Parts: sequence; structure tokens; C-alpha cells
Amino acid sequence: MDTALLLKKVIAYDRGDARRIQHLLKVYAYADLLASLEGIDGRTKEILNTAAILHDIGIHQAEKQYGSAAGKFQEKTGPVEARKILTSLTDDAALIDRVCFLIGHHHTYTGVNGIDWQLLLEADFLVNAYEDGLTATGIMAAAERFFKSKSGLALLQDTFAI
Repeated sequence: MDTALLLKKVIAYDRGDARRIQHLLKVYAYADLLASLEGIDGRTKEILNTAAILHDIGIHQAEKQYGSAAGKFQEKTGPVEARKILTSLTDDAALIDRVCFLIGHHHTYTGVNGIDWQLLLEADFLVNAYEDGLTATGIMAAAERFFKSKSGLALLQDTFAI
């Protein structure tokens, strides 16, 4: 996957929505860092990074269809929007399917079945915790509940001094 081209397409898709563009870039940066720190293989890292870039791609459609950007609605609308973008860039069906699965589960913390899913959850939380102004107590509760990677936990502790 040509990451620069994907980023360009997603930024154009979110044109004028600087908040969401900034968010996806931060989640992508954390996902890429976590993948490197955890030493995951290149293919899994490609899937993770692609999903990180596209994870919130369904927000605009969720707002149109449901009047809400709630996670459950993003999980419904995101895979459809992501598939449109991905099929314009690659014919790698396995990559497209896994990325769409991850986007459809990026607010689901149960049944996590891969390091790509786990690290996507952690990267998104690292960004959301700051953007949403979570308290130290809230951050620590999340860490105990769903952070599984050593690198993710260390980044969370260092970022928020908890």
C-alpha cells in the first residue's frame, strides 16, 4: 500500500475537517510506533497502518445516516467507505478485507483476535484520551481494562505520567 497516496486520498476525503485529519494522523503515528516497538511483521504493520489511517472514515456517513458519530455507527459505515478508497488503490483482497474488519471493530474491545486489532485500539485510545481530556483515573481504568501490549502501556504511562 502506498501510504502517502492513501493519506492524500483520505485527507481529500475529509477536506475542511482539520480536527479529523489531525486525529487520523496522530492515530497513524502511534500505530506505526507501536508496530515497530512490538516488532510485528511487515504485512501486519501494513494492515495496521492502513486501518489506522482509515479508522474513522465512516464518521461523515454516520452523521448523515444516523445523526451521530458514535462508535457503533462508525463501525457500520466505515468499512463501506474504506472499501471504496482501498479498491481504488490496490487489488489485495486480503488486505482490504482485514482493514475493513478492523475499521468495523475499532470501538469493540472484546474478542480481539490479532495484534493489529489490539494495537489499533491502543493507538486510538492514546489519541482520544488527550483529545477528550480524560482524567488520570479514567486513563488508568482503560489501561487496566484493555491495554495488552507492553509498548502501548509504556507509551500511555509516559504520555500521561500515570
